[in-house]
Amino acid sequence: MKKFLILFLMLMFIIMSSACTSSTTAFAENGITSGSEITTEDQTQGIAWQLSTPIQVEFDSKDLDSNISGADLSYILLEGDSITFEGDGAIVTGTVVTIQSAGTYSISGFLNDGQIVVDTQDTEMVKLVLEGLKINSATSAPIYVRNAEKIVLTLVEGTENYVTDAESYLFENQEVDEPNAAIFSNDDLTINGSGSLTVTANYNNGIVSNDDLKITNGNITVNAVNDGIKGNDSIAILDGNISITAGGDGLQSNNDEDIEKGYIAIDSGTFDLTSGLDGIQAETRLAIKGGNFTINAGGGSINTSSSSSAKSAKGIKAGSDLTFTGGTFDINSADDALHSNNSLTIDGGSFVLASGGNGIQANNILTINGGDVIVIQSFEGLESAVIEINEGNIRLVSSDDGLNATTGAGGGNVDSSYFYINGGHVFIDASGDGIDSNGTAVMNGGVVIVQGPVVQNNGPLDVNGDFEVNGGLLIVTGSAGMAETPSTSSSQNSIALVLDSTQPGGTLIHIESEAGEDILTFEPNKDYQLIVFSSPELKANSTYNVYIGGNPTGTVSEGLYTDGINSLGSQVASLEITGIVTTSGSFNQVLGGDGRRTGGRP
Repeated sequence: MKKFLILFLMLMFIIMSSACTSSTTAFAENGITSGSEITTEDQTQGIAWQLSTPIQVEFDSKDLDSNISGADLSYILLEGDSITFEGDGAIVTGTVVTIQSAGTYSISGFLNDGQIVVDTQDTEMVKLVLEGLKINSATSAPIYVRNAEKIVLTLVEGTENYVTDAESYLFENQEVDEPNAAIFSNDDLTINGSGSLTVTANYNNGIVSNDDLKITNGNITVNAVNDGIKGNDSIAILDGNISITAGGDGLQSNNDEDIEKGYIAIDSGTFDLTSGLDGIQAETRLAIKGGNFTINAGGGSINTSSSSSAKSAKGIKAGSDLTFTGGTFDINSADDALHSNNSLTIDGGSFVLASGGNGIQANNILTINGGDVIVIQSFEGLESAVIEINEGNIRLVSSDDGLNATTGAGGGNVDSSYFYINGGHVFIDASGDGIDSNGTAVMNGGVVIVQGPVVQNNGPLDVNGDFEVNGGLLIVTGSAGMAETPSTSSSQNSIALVLDSTQPGGTLIHIESEAGEDILTFEPNKDYQLIVFSSPELKANSTYNVYIGGNPTGTVSEGLYTDGINSLGSQVASLEITGIVTTSGSFNQVLGGDGRRTGGRP
């Protein structure tokens, strides 16, 4: 019953949907109603998951329309140390133009030191058409939306636009540190058009909206001493080419007072983000449907950010829910590459991750339903209280555990954490435990290859509770000091061997039936003394011979040969399958790290 409840809740949690009409593009992430709390048996052991509501974003015609024609078009010409205005709805005072009425305003030219201010009481939109401008300000935000119903910045095709502020501001109200960005809006802000915009923020942030910020297109470059692009209530990106160098976060939405807000939704685009802190950070939910992402956070994985006092320097981070349905990601981060304080779901996409922290971490639920995930450097590859792998190609390299299911309670006792592997292909190269669960583990299908530690105080398998293997192909090699096997509650047969001595990496393992049928030909790239193997091909009441050494033949992938062997090595065992787990060697000589005797479940 517990397994059914958990799987049902996960299924409900990861459903994604989208819809569009001729005038509206909608981005939706289905979830569970705001404030709802999942109640399961696990909650009694300290896990209660608070889930947020779906992301629902609409890009209306005003967001998408980059047309600059219209009867209400006015012109603002920047002329170095002066401004010329033609039209209605704005006044000029020295080198400051203040827009007081809704309408469309074309802006071009160069301004040495001045400001464009929007301050309207109208209920209609103000559209600023940037047609080749270069504006600097020595005292405040060069573009400042004090008040407006909605503001749209249109980047005209073929034009280059530059906005630069100074290292200090003179504030209208000394008690309020606003504006605090080179382009600052108190209200909803949309950027569209196919032109380019370069923002140099020497004081604080690059582009900020205190409400919702939308980007539907454009070539946007931001260099900021603090955050690059920031939407307090939300950021929604439909498309565009975005390059950010930021001392703080690259993209950030930070409303922590309303569970409906503080989200980021990205449909597509190209992103090149270099950040001192998080590359992309959403206070609540973060959903990515597509796009190409290159992210360097905190100086990259060489700058390990593992201490609790260190500032967050994660690649992509969400406060509640992080979901991927597509996209390509090249992330190099000092802290976790992908992180959620609650749930993280990968339905698709291609990921290459290098992290000074964990490759992928969700504090509560981590679900992988597809995609290609390569973690080339990490402390722990995947970590969560609950890990479920249903599909996908996953390759993990870790300096500690490869897969780690933990509630963080510690103490060596069986807790409510677990992982399920139901499908996909998983390869683990771990210097610590290969597969580690402080609770239980179940493998129902797929391919799992573990090349575990070479030191004796870690184990290729380390499961505090039962480890059921009911299907799929499991190959495990590594040190034997904490040797463990699948549990006898499994429904698929396994064999496990502790060899008399450690074998050097590159020494072949070959298992064949009495009739000479090839069952396994595998070449670990690391030293090993333990071999654990489970496969549907292991039949009850049959005998299998195990050889070490020899010369393989055929195609190899991650050490696994598909076409057998052309010369046998030395036979080390002949095993008859008389039970679910068949062992060979000295499993009962060594105690595991939690004090229980290893090999106790053959």
